[in-house]
Amino acid sequence: MSTGRVVLVGAGPGSPDLITLRGAAALGRAEVVVYDSLSCPELLELAPASAEHIDVGKRGHDAPTRGQDEINALLVRLARAGRYVVRLKGGDPFVFGRGGEEVSACRAAGVPVEVIPGVSSAVAAAAAAGIPVTDRRHAASVAVVTGHRDASRPWTGIRWDRLATGADTLVILMGMRNLEKITATLIDAGRSPETPAAVVMEAETPRQRVVRGPLHDIARRSREAGLGAPAVVVVGDVVTLSNESTGRGLAGRRVLVTRPASADDPLVAALVAAGAEPVCVPTVRVEAVAADPEPDDARRVAGCDDLLFTSRNAVRFLRERLARSGIDPATLDARVWCVGEATAEAARTSGFPRPRVPHARYQAAALLDAIRAEGPLRGRRFLFARGLRAGNTLPAGLREDGAIVDEWVLYRTVPENFDAPALAARLVRGELDALTFTSPSAVKAFAAGLGAEALEAARRSTVAAIGSVTAEALRAVGLVAHAVPERAGMGALVEALERLSRAAEEEGR
Repeated sequence: MSTGRVVLVGAGPGSPDLITLRGAAALGRAEVVVYDSLSCPELLELAPASAEHIDVGKRGHDAPTRGQDEINALLVRLARAGRYVVRLKGGDPFVFGRGGEEVSACRAAGVPVEVIPGVSSAVAAAAAAGIPVTDRRHAASVAVVTGHRDASRPWTGIRWDRLATGADTLVILMGMRNLEKITATLIDAGRSPETPAAVVMEAETPRQRVVRGPLHDIARRSREAGLGAPAVVVVGDVVTLSNESTGRGLAGRRVLVTRPASADDPLVAALVAAGAEPVCVPTVRVEAVAADPEPDDARRVAGCDDLLFTSRNAVRFLRERLARSGIDPATLDARVWCVGEATAEAARTSGFPRPRVPHARYQAAALLDAIRAEGPLRGRRFLFARGLRAGNTLPAGLREDGAIVDEWVLYRTVPENFDAPALAARLVRGELDALTFTSPSAVKAFAAGLGAEALEAARRSTVAAIGSVTAEALRAVGLVAHAVPERAGMGALVEALERLSRAAEEEGR
């Protein structure tokens, strides 16, 4: 049979967006993906739907699903069958990833093999904690060492006596099981017991945790904090710089999302970018309002001078109505106005021409001010694409200035049948660090579905509201919005949460 190809791809340290462009392209061509459990599972979605996935384990001290010799043989066998094989490995294939052994096995068998480097946790984990492994004020050298040597090699095979003082910064991978022994050996070999040290667990994932302390005490602190593999240990004066750096402000935080959200939702995306783990429990859903008995969508849209959107849902449902009538949004002559950049982006991607956005506030009042600033309103015809319970500030203000406003109700928000007991249990156990609300209806459905104990537990979490109207709805059910962004957008909501998180960390130091 014709020979295929094996491509070793470094998956990076944890977050799926840290894979290289070349690595992602290779996954996009894969016929088989042979992956380690330390590689991010979301990366498998980059492979074609027809690709075969083979989990080979390889997670630290745990027994691997397959031994290394078996993995080597598997790669060779798949390539000899003419398959394009991506070997997806956590971090970088050649940094304690046994990638060299797999390359040697392929070359010995005459199988074409390629290596695509990845971001190694040796530097990425420290960076995720705000620690530079080199810094001209503190460290001109760095050594990377495994704390988990091959079982066939004696402990003395690692030259700890030279490593202890031979490099300014030590980065130890796979060292959690032997951490007490490692630190004692370094101290015995001459490293100061007071040398700053840090342990970074599950770096660049929403579960990231960091413990800092002096070398002589870092093992105890990590053990009491419940840290375990996978983790990276950093030893050296550079650890003191971590307080000067600002990493992802919500790393390790679990944040409740109460709006209907998909993976590409702007709130979910912003939370992931900030290092948080979104916990999506939609308390409401949106559904289309039945069309008029005899709709004349073309005449309704053609007769307006200005088109108003205050939500992404309004964009979505109007686009769907126009599509049923065979109307292309790009052909509309109306000026398009949007509240918030997310709404404007939805309008742009849906084909509506040149949406305008007032950036000052996430409110319809800001849109009204922006429209008034462009000239007289008397006689202008506005089409307001809206939900059933949208506020009246915008249409009322326009009518006061003499505008003609056609309010087109396209959708409504209704309570979702979410798993209230499961959410209540998580709140009571303190598993959610922050709660986010982007509409009064989501607040009401959340409160209505939970008992008194769960609502009391919710008061112990950080609560964020998208704007003042939603914050008022929270007050009505006995919750206080700790974070309310001053500008529009889901990104601003997450930034407000990040500021609170950093302020709490500073206060606790």
